[in-house]
Amino acid sequence: MQARSGPLRLKLLVLSGAQVGQSHLLAPGSYRLGKSPECDIVLNDKAVSRQHLRLDVSESGVRATDMESHNGSFCEGMRFTELEVRPGAVLKVGATEMKLVPETSRERVIPPSERTQFGGLVGSSRRMREVFTLLERLAPGGADVLIQGETGTGKELCAEAIHAQGPRAKGPFVIVDLAGIAPSLIESELFGHVKGAFTGAQSDRAGAFERASGGTVFLDEVGELPPEVQPRLLRVLERRQVKRVGANDYRALEVRVLAATHVDLEKAVQEGKFRADLYHRLAVLRVTLPPLRERPEDIALLIDTVLERAGRPASALSEATRALLLQYPWPGNVRELRNVVERVVNLGEEALPDMEPARIPAAERSSGGSAAKLDLPFKEAKERLIEGFERDYLQGLIERCGGNISRAAREAGIARLYLRKLLHKHGLAAKDGDGDE
Repeated sequence: MQARSGPLRLKLLVLSGAQVGQSHLLAPGSYRLGKSPECDIVLNDKAVSRQHLRLDVSESGVRATDMESHNGSFCEGMRFTELEVRPGAVLKVGATEMKLVPETSRERVIPPSERTQFGGLVGSSRRMREVFTLLERLAPGGADVLIQGETGTGKELCAEAIHAQGPRAKGPFVIVDLAGIAPSLIESELFGHVKGAFTGAQSDRAGAFERASGGTVFLDEVGELPPEVQPRLLRVLERRQVKRVGANDYRALEVRVLAATHVDLEKAVQEGKFRADLYHRLAVLRVTLPPLRERPEDIALLIDTVLERAGRPASALSEATRALLLQYPWPGNVRELRNVVERVVNLGEEALPDMEPARIPAAERSSGGSAAKLDLPFKEAKERLIEGFERDYLQGLIERCGGNISRAAREAGIARLYLRKLLHKHGLAAKDGDGDE
């Protein structure tokens, strides 16, 4: 091992495996990871090679290099030979997952759930299985929960799952879309009103909290709540009492409150747009749903799930279409993915022009940019995208594997015969052999 001097404020936190919870300080230097006692970081994992991975740590960053391991090294679900590792990234060798975090980080290890689905939420990535662990713990308790995440990540599905697996599952589940209600009507919608309370109030009406009695009320986009209504919501949460607009008396409530937002409420508090006391009352228990771009390994499973729920076989989508879907960054997250898959299944692959090629950077680079494709028929443009992606992927694969077909096939997860056929198609050369792994 090379000499180390001066601390680099990073450490490697073991997330899973026999040494879960352990951490290793990464000062500048070179570290070998594997199950050999000679390694700097010894991993008790049967699926790890004796000399599996090397980490070269400098003041400017961390470079990870696979040491021609038998089972490969992975970062965020993607196999690699060599790459720069950013703080927050998760490395996987064998069955052991490790996260690069700041030295001062107090991040706790959340053991990932064994399940790949929680209610309507689906995912096999570590990020989602950690979310499922949190949901498994908080759903049965009955406490209020704040669900955070970008638009389209599945916040309503999350709320439905918490309700369905909570103590009030047999009670009503009442949804209030605060972003879709006129500000002047929000109080009446939430708390109800009595006859004559305002123009148009021709009879008494129970609000969402009363209608959800014995069950759950879901406040979607709570960050859109007008400032003048926030004190009333805080009182409801703290005292579990509600007073209808125009009434004099409070009514007791027996209800669970779930709230969701795509807004950064901490920032909204700092800007004076959201009450700090209301935020802290809502955020006692929090769940954050990751965007789809941070868990790309879930895209294939999500596609199959959408097809299954639509009663369609996996073959309903061609391999070419799947390749495009796997490359797309999905700014609209799971909702956008679901809509696109359903559209293609029902209308045919001609529906894919709605996905602008300019929003698929990998595909653009593979085929020389989108400008040259926009004047082509859809089918021909799509074929060129796929061919360019295949060619660039295969070139990089063969270079990493030193031209060895056997090793390349293992790394790509495809049969050698099929790999040879693709190489021949694109005029690329490689050599046969089982390699030395």
